[in-house]
Amino acid sequence: MADKDTEQLMSEFAEKGPGILDQVLAKLRQVSGEQGAAIRGLGTANPFDLDPLNPHAPGAFGDLTTAQTGAASATPSPGSPSSASESTQTDPARIATAGEKPEETKEPEPEPKSLDELLAELDGLVGLTSVKEEIHRQSQILRIQALRDQAGLKDPTVTRHLVFVGNPGTGKTTVARLVGGIYRALGLLSKGHLTEVDRSELVAGYLGQTAIKTAELVEQAAGGVLFIDEAYALAGDQYGEEAINTLVKEMEDRRADLVVIVAGYPLPMARFIAENPGLESRFRTTIIFPDYTDDELVGIFTSIVNGADYDAPEETIRAFRALLALQIRDESFGNGRFSRNVFEGAIGKLAWRLKDVEEPTVEQLRTLLPQDVAPVPQERPNVALPGDIPQALDVEGEPEETQDQGDPGRSATTSADHAAEPPDSSEDTDVSDQAQQ
Repeated sequence: MADKDTEQLMSEFAEKGPGILDQVLAKLRQVSGEQGAAIRGLGTANPFDLDPLNPHAPGAFGDLTTAQTGAASATPSPGSPSSASESTQTDPARIATAGEKPEETKEPEPEPKSLDELLAELDGLVGLTSVKEEIHRQSQILRIQALRDQAGLKDPTVTRHLVFVGNPGTGKTTVARLVGGIYRALGLLSKGHLTEVDRSELVAGYLGQTAIKTAELVEQAAGGVLFIDEAYALAGDQYGEEAINTLVKEMEDRRADLVVIVAGYPLPMARFIAENPGLESRFRTTIIFPDYTDDELVGIFTSIVNGADYDAPEETIRAFRALLALQIRDESFGNGRFSRNVFEGAIGKLAWRLKDVEEPTVEQLRTLLPQDVAPVPQERPNVALPGDIPQALDVEGEPEETQDQGDPGRSATTSADHAAEPPDSSEDTDVSDQAQQ
């Protein structure tokens, strides 16, 4: 009985075998052709989750034992589920969009400022008269050079790279950012953005890596301004020398679309440029940022206060002037940063002063009082004598003495020196409301 069943199965297989084989081969040819067409249309690698040579892969054939013989049955009817599935898999248009994520809505970038707007912003900065004049002069030189180039005239090489020297807080970074925008408006830079770095961001831990790291940062700054603060920190070792050599090469290769500004204290910057011939030939313009006068620091303080929606009455301004009189004006003095630090400290003192007021008025929330700018005992940096503070500044707002407005770079004076000076009764000068960073 078993032999007869086996013989019958063998006979049925012999009859159906050729038809099943034809069906398999036809299916393979069909899928392979559709894959090839889709791949050629997309120009990509195989986008299908289907291996035509593996019947167990996704998209494999159904139960072959129930399939009808003949190659004609290999093509499913247009309305069948398998037809719809295969259509989804093999339609290049559907494949192209299947893995796409919906586009994120991006806010449009602000319109770049015009040359007139940027120069007006520069002119609106507090103080820096000589700096503004030099930036205007450089802008005019480069404008004329661009016009000569457009007219087909000879274009002598005029270096655009700059050296900024001055003490901290004198507006070097602020002006560097404006220079990038001005040069973009003149058509000399494609982007005009500012990339600010120091030694730690240029130098790597091993020789050879520094060149790569420096080149990558220059690549980020391309089209704008690379601002290197305290650039003289690169001198003195082989790692810094590698960074300088890479920088010089990149400045030459990208001279058409890159401006480098090096900044720092005056004397170290002068030595740094003089000791590097490759830099000396490329940095021919030095702009000096002077320390701010007391009137200018008052102007910066009031502009920060007003810009933050606070109010500083006249007695508070007098207290700020008295606090200025106690500061030692050496390289550690923060200039514009001092004004900002005093303002930020005053905000904290105002908040603490109102700790017991359940519902303060708008005026209370806005008004900075003289005691808000007076230093507390543990906050007495850069003062000549600790005992001077209560003598020089009445926390209720009436200063007993103020400092004569002289050279901001002068040496610190003692309380006795201040006592010998007549009180300063002059009115505040007319200064801009542009805050310095």
